[in-house]
Amino acid sequence: MSCQKAALELNTGSQPGPKSPERTEDVTAFEDYGTGLLENQLSVCDFVKIQKAFESPEPRKIICMSREDFTQKMTEIVGWGTKEEYGELFDKVDVAQDGFINWDKLTSFILLELNKQDERAKATVVPQWKDLEFLPVKHKDNIQKVIFLKSSSHYLTISKEGLLAIWGENLKLQETFPITSDATKLKHLWVTSLVSLENVNKIAVAFTSKEICFYDLLSKEEFACQYKLQGLKGTPICMDYWYDPLDANESILSFGDITGKVQAIAFTAALISLFERPASACEDGEATMTINWAELLSGCHKCCHILEHKLHQGDWVRQVTYNASLDAIISSTTSNTKSVVLAWREKSKKHLHMTSFNIAQGIHAFDYHSRLNLIATAGINNKVCLWNPYVVSKPVGVLWGHSASVIAVQFFVERKQLFSFSQDKVISSDTGSTVSFWMIDTGQKIKQFTGCHGNAEISTMALDANATRLLTGSTDGTVKIWDFNGYCHHTLNVGQDGAVGISQILILKKTILVTGWERAITVFRPQNFNQFFIQPEEWKGGIQHHHDILCAAFLPPQTVVTGKLNFHLTIIGEVWFVLVCLGSLTF
Repeated sequence: MSCQKAALELNTGSQPGPKSPERTEDVTAFEDYGTGLLENQLSVCDFVKIQKAFESPEPRKIICMSREDFTQKMTEIVGWGTKEEYGELFDKVDVAQDGFINWDKLTSFILLELNKQDERAKATVVPQWKDLEFLPVKHKDNIQKVIFLKSSSHYLTISKEGLLAIWGENLKLQETFPITSDATKLKHLWVTSLVSLENVNKIAVAFTSKEICFYDLLSKEEFACQYKLQGLKGTPICMDYWYDPLDANESILSFGDITGKVQAIAFTAALISLFERPASACEDGEATMTINWAELLSGCHKCCHILEHKLHQGDWVRQVTYNASLDAIISSTTSNTKSVVLAWREKSKKHLHMTSFNIAQGIHAFDYHSRLNLIATAGINNKVCLWNPYVVSKPVGVLWGHSASVIAVQFFVERKQLFSFSQDKVISSDTGSTVSFWMIDTGQKIKQFTGCHGNAEISTMALDANATRLLTGSTDGTVKIWDFNGYCHHTLNVGQDGAVGISQILILKKTILVTGWERAITVFRPQNFNQFFIQPEEWKGGIQHHHDILCAAFLPPQTVVTGKLNFHLTIIGEVWFVLVCLGSLTF
């Protein structure tokens, strides 16, 4: 923007007026950020007066002012401000110390300050979050991953049971497909992770069957499985994919497993083929090619090689990523030793050397900012730590403020900000059948559901293991299962259509136990929730208490302890629902 154009812009949209005790409030040329500096308080009309002072009656003649002339004329023309203040402004404009300034120099300084103020404003602005919106989904289990396909501007979501959903850029559900392999057709084998291989138009899906399947997005068949990598020693639970934007043949698929191992496949001819097809393979391009992990380790495939380490020593690897600017694979666990490991590629590119950070209680996730050269970690101890990748002894900064474990961190590069997310939420209910959601640190109510059980009182609540479903028990004899958008997915008919007192909902891995009235335990199995109204299943433990059951607790792997009104405890085997030991422990 030219100085003359800046002057024209300053000439519009404001009226003159003082801003000192003698002035009324006025629109300023740029906002005062609390500095109290003269240039932050000058109005548009003040700048019009200053511009006229620099105008010459002779065309194309530039008026220059010395420090003394400028301070004298400005106090007279503008009508407010001291000579000392205008002298300070003159010194800021005359950075070359020529002893004089003109209108061009002044407006150049003002434009530069405006830009700095704008950058500061962008960096400090607090996001105004809209209310959470829960999208209607067809997934029946946990959503394991959400990715964005830049090539088609679509989102992909995949859930544990293997359902892949395609969403438009407007977040409207378009299609769903079951993603399965031969092994995952068996019961209790799940999808664990998903990544996009953008440079070759493929996706990779990891399964608990210790295999990774590669699906071709351009295939004539919908999501045809092109490669199936089998024979992994541990179940992969997190993956990451990177490719070189300058040479898309170079790419790295990294993944971590439940044994603490971090592994990566470095592809060198990705645009041609990820793996070498054997001569005996079927010529049908749509046929699935099976690759054994041992083949890759042995170097049979010349178009790729393997990198791996075991430094996490048996802890589940929760996140892994390859960073090109560091030329290192970064991985993390929830362990307090070797919480973050950086596996640096050596010059040969086929070997690694490792460094690690120890973080109290471990971390859930991390993110790396290449310009700042900082790794941010989401601590289970409620802290966000900032690390220099080359300094492992201690973090360079610690950010406080969360009152619960931090579950994710993300750098917002454009705004030079760091976002952190935690589970700082409390849920309460009342006798009026209302459920409220609160922020722990601020006390702000963020959501409320009313009439959850009509006019009946809510007597107990529970969250599922993933904190994605809320179960409410009521005196109307039902337990309802809600999402956080207020939608009821199922109603459990605990009281057999009668009003009963529900004291506790105990959620186990494959079972929901409800206790209270009638001295018995009511059993529900979530895997059988195929309709809205759910009837209870048979409790094989019989009636062991002589009074209502007030509380229950689960002791892994297979013990449930229940307490009754007369302070007796009963210990019951949970897995087979038969009595293991009956004892009356009087307090």
